[in-house]
Amino acid sequence: MDLNELLEPLARIARPKTDDEVYVPKGVCSKLIRFRVEEGRLHDVEFTGGCHGNLQGIGKLVEGMSLAEVAQKLGGIACGKRSSSCPDQLVQAITPYLED
Repeated sequence: MDLNELLEPLARIARPKTDDEVYVPKGVCSKLIRFRVEEGRLHDVEFTGGCHGNLQGIGKLVEGMSLAEVAQKLGGIACGKRSSSCPDQLVQAITPYLED
């Protein structure tokens, strides 16, 4: 069992929508990313932890955007000396949907 599987029940209690996905970012300040994918588009992106204002802005900017466009624009962004960033971790979270 991985960390995502352990946290999923807690995330559903905090936000009962059953169609939300939950992703645990790695190597960045945010601790959790919630989102929904519908017809190849990204919706309701919420970050827990991290730079609240910036991450709220990212959520609003990507609302309704195609997954491919989100991946193209945000993939590979680094944060300081880190090799990843919260936007890059969002791309990691949606990558399984890109492969469908």
